[in-house]
Amino acid sequence: MSDAPDYKHNVPGVTPHLMVDGARKAIDFYVRAFGASIVMELPAEDGQRLMHAQLLVNGGPLMLCDDFPEWRGGAKAVIGTPHALTLHMAVPDIDAFYAQAVAEGAEPVMPPMDMFWGDRYGQVKDPFGHLWALSTPSKPGAVVDPGCAEPAGA
Repeated sequence: MSDAPDYKHNVPGVTPHLMVDGARKAIDFYVRAFGASIVMELPAEDGQRLMHAQLLVNGGPLMLCDDFPEWRGGAKAVIGTPHALTLHMAVPDIDAFYAQAVAEGAEPVMPPMDMFWGDRYGQVKDPFGHLWALSTPSKPGAVVDPGCAEPAGA
């Protein structure tokens, strides 16, 4: 028996935790554009912002929160600026995922195209400044893990 707490939201590995300006709007976008499901939300005392939220996106966890400058001496985070971070999802149909994301407000960055390494690959930037890479194997015999998500509304 382990002494570790049994939290339902504990997951192995590394989980991205995004800070956004408007966490509830971001959650709505991720649900519509990427078929995310909400695991939990923890509202702040002000009733407007979220201290913490966890989603499942394409079968994996994604955490996010609003900015809380008051917790950093009043310094507001620089949100929406270029980041050294790309969120990647292997999906069954990149063209459908890409079209859904763009229809919901993502900015096209790189349209889906067949790449030399064997994937059909493309990128979008979400309305909160985060870059998302999408891919589907395109070489004969290549498969996407059946655990990958279906496009929202599929």
